[in-house]
Amino acid sequence: MDFELRRAREKLEREQKERKERAKLKIEREKKAKQEALRQREALEAAQRARRLDAAEAEAKANQQMEEDRLVGRGVIFSRMLEAMPYQGNGDKIKLPPSCFSELSEQGAFDKGPLHFSLSVIVKDDLSETMNSGSQNRRTTHAGVLEFTADEGSVGVPPHVWSNLFPAETSMLPMVEVRYVWLPKGTFAKLQPDEYGFSDIPNHKAVLETSLRQHATLSEGDMLRVNHGVLTYNLRVLELKPSSSVSVLETDIEVDIIGSDSNPEKANHQVLRPLTFGKSESGAVEEGNYMYYKFVIDDGTWNRISPGDAKIEIRIEPQTQDGDCDIYVSKHPLLFPTQHQHGWSSHDVGSKVLILSSKDLSLGPGTYSIGIYGFKGKTKYQASVNIQDNLKPKVGQQAVSSSSTIDADTVECSNCKHYIPLRTIALHEAYCRRHNIVCQHAGCGVVLRIEEAKNHVHCKKCGNAFQQGEIEKHMKVFHEPLQCPCGIVLEKEQMVQHQSSECPLRLVICRFCGDMVQAGTSAADIRDRLRGLSEHESLCGSRTAPCDSCGRSVMLKDMDVHHVAVHQKS
Repeated sequence: MDFELRRAREKLEREQKERKERAKLKIEREKKAKQEALRQREALEAAQRARRLDAAEAEAKANQQMEEDRLVGRGVIFSRMLEAMPYQGNGDKIKLPPSCFSELSEQGAFDKGPLHFSLSVIVKDDLSETMNSGSQNRRTTHAGVLEFTADEGSVGVPPHVWSNLFPAETSMLPMVEVRYVWLPKGTFAKLQPDEYGFSDIPNHKAVLETSLRQHATLSEGDMLRVNHGVLTYNLRVLELKPSSSVSVLETDIEVDIIGSDSNPEKANHQVLRPLTFGKSESGAVEEGNYMYYKFVIDDGTWNRISPGDAKIEIRIEPQTQDGDCDIYVSKHPLLFPTQHQHGWSSHDVGSKVLILSSKDLSLGPGTYSIGIYGFKGKTKYQASVNIQDNLKPKVGQQAVSSSSTIDADTVECSNCKHYIPLRTIALHEAYCRRHNIVCQHAGCGVVLRIEEAKNHVHCKKCGNAFQQGEIEKHMKVFHEPLQCPCGIVLEKEQMVQHQSSECPLRLVICRFCGDMVQAGTSAADIRDRLRGLSEHESLCGSRTAPCDSCGRSVMLKDMDVHHVAVHQKS
């Protein structure tokens, strides 16, 4: 009986204990569930709060960007993601799709003056990140618009804009963001040529002005390409005022061009090395190549030369026996004289000397170029330019003339044609016939020593006399046919005349823009032909400019007539 009671009591206690443990576990589970629910609710509220903050921040950024776009575009908001497509053209004007014209027109952009756009590079792989991070680290430049004929989704980019956006070659068609912006008119620009020798161009600021007529904008850091004849120079935009990007349309902008940091030896085209009077420079030239130098005849030097008291001596002393060179000289604006185009030349074998005096009507104050051409092999040389004073007889001293009065007791030698005293004529003629010989070539008649006669030869084409060792070079230089780029074939002297005054492809300085352009054919307008205007000058002179006296807009080619007819200025 007691045993059963004890077992029943133990069983009851055990059950009560199990119920208490189950109740305790239940309470703990409910507590953990409440804590987990609370944690999840807090996490959800935090996520929702973060999303609301991000949305508010994004909305604020969008509103700020829209406000900035509105301010930059003066009320016009235009932005497109377009695929850049290169096209061949001059200047910085892009081609946009027709839909852009409609969007800009609806916002009245055409009523606010010239259209300007900023172009920023976008990497396709990181498009979303790029859009969120802004344009601080994206390569950007500015441009005008040429026309609205591009394919939808693309923008036509000329070489100038393309090279500034993508300085390295790219195998894929990149994306760019095109945004409408308003740019102030530029008042100042500081430029630096990447290549040495840009300042050698005569009136180089006029050449730069001509190049800028093809541009609508300038941006700091951009590279501006300037073409002058066959030469190309790249100028980096260092500083602009009043803004880092400006409009250059219908504005007078002050330009400051500073010197290049590049080494003349590393230039990608020929450069003019300066020569100082009385100081020689050494150099070497390979066969078929040119080395160029320049010297300046200033007003002081010209005042010494013009009365005939002095002359300019250009001397080239080859220091290589196996090589040979020629020299060509030109006055600017012809920067680089060649075999075809030059003012003076020397083709002597060995030392070469060119004498320029005031008797030459082409000589005058200015800058001159010397081209040393490698005729054969590699030639080392010494080049110098000197001022030589002419020796004049003193006052009261009579100069001896070769045409002095012949004495009455002399007679002409039948061999050498010199006048010899009558008492010694027989002895002289006997000696003269044994040792001297007269050249029988028509028009020559020079008296030579018999041992020298074999080296005295005449050109079969022009009849000029040369030494035996010079005739081969003379034939090659003067009588070997040369082909002009226009197609005509002439010998050297006729080719120089042709390319200086007749060839339609010759480069001339436009009297209106100051740039070096091809002469082309005669002007289409009969009045312009009577004025002597070329095809380019006829078109270039049709631009208008305000008269300095009355402010009236007058065509450039009519400005001189306007001054005479209206203002009685001679």
